[in-house]
Amino acid sequence: MLVPSSDKDRVSQQPLSRNCEAGPSEAPPPSFEESVGHLVIDIDKFLEPFPEGGEDPPEFTPYEAEHWVSKNGEIISHDSHLNEDGEALYRFLLSQAETPPTFLIHCRGTHNEKRPRRVEKTDSEGRKYTDTVYDTKTITDFDFTIKHRVPPRATQWTVGDEEPTYMGSMNQEVGPPGEAIGADSARVNSFEAWRAERRLRGLPPWVAKERLSNLPIGAVEQPHHDNAPQSSWTLRQWAEDYCQSRKIFKEFVYRKVVYGWDLGTLEAAIRQAIKSTHYHGDHVEVQFQSRNSTVIVRPDTHISNSWMTFLLVITLTYPCVWLFQHLHPRGGGRWEVGGGAYALKRWAQVPPDAAPGTVPEIHETVDGPRVLIGEREGRWFKKWEGTIKRSVIRRRVDKTVLCEPDEDIKNLPATKLDGFE
Repeated sequence: MLVPSSDKDRVSQQPLSRNCEAGPSEAPPPSFEESVGHLVIDIDKFLEPFPEGGEDPPEFTPYEAEHWVSKNGEIISHDSHLNEDGEALYRFLLSQAETPPTFLIHCRGTHNEKRPRRVEKTDSEGRKYTDTVYDTKTITDFDFTIKHRVPPRATQWTVGDEEPTYMGSMNQEVGPPGEAIGADSARVNSFEAWRAERRLRGLPPWVAKERLSNLPIGAVEQPHHDNAPQSSWTLRQWAEDYCQSRKIFKEFVYRKVVYGWDLGTLEAAIRQAIKSTHYHGDHVEVQFQSRNSTVIVRPDTHISNSWMTFLLVITLTYPCVWLFQHLHPRGGGRWEVGGGAYALKRWAQVPPDAAPGTVPEIHETVDGPRVLIGEREGRWFKKWEGTIKRSVIRRRVDKTVLCEPDEDIKNLPATKLDGFE
């Protein structure tokens, strides 16, 4: 910085002072050693601890993004910071992954009844007459839901390059990031069928179809090797890619997936238990549902709001918005590239300091002794089979979720019979 000559004279006439007193002085300028000593003393003064009664600086607190839960259980956020900072978005997704989804088993049985109804009609000659018509009405015989606790440990995964998904456009693509091409409908349908089969078999979401023949049905979690089929990008890189996008109608979708149980065989077992009660309804439903399993991040814009979308639909403006989303380079984009996977059962290493007899269900595997974390579907069914049967027999119709099996009423007189076991 340039200093005027008049200012230089004034500066040279003022010695360094510890108490910073202003005013003229006839003393000569301090030596270099004295100047350094003064500076060190001043710096040390600032490094002194807070005096008694002072307050320590506030602790670091992570950024908490604003979000809300929709009626169907989706976690939705329009926080602007999550749309601009990839690290903030990634940390937000990890924080949401700490809460596992809710896993539900829904059973419902119905039958149809034809009920007569008298109506007045007019024939071709204008004469009125009364006729009987039959209306078909669906009667609910039983309807109940069982909740199963999901272990909180999640494995972060990304969609493999060979699987069609949304990578920032409004159409599904396949291939490595940056080189992906549009996927045709045949390939999309093929992988949708495979994803459904993979879920029924209890396989992790990163298992490719090519490895299907090497994995048993209901396989428990295997180590997530680096060469497992998944995207060339990590979840952190996808979050950064989303934030760098300048698209107006964009959204990032993070899915929580439950795996580890052979759901296909479990469904067949539940249906057989219902059938054993001599129930003969017209339709039986056994569904495995996951709630609070989707996290959606959208920009902080009015049009991204669901109410605004509804308003655009009823005003017939939404078709124009739809065309803009799909045709304009800065229109819309979706990122459905990964999520968190939660194992209902998995093998874990036995703690080295575990005392003998304190760890249940230790099994010898090719990788050494392992302990089972979670609950096997067979043991779950054995615990709940009686409750399922009694709920069908008693025609239970209850919106309250069952968390524990009901008490099995024992036939005490029968226990006194000779030979009863």
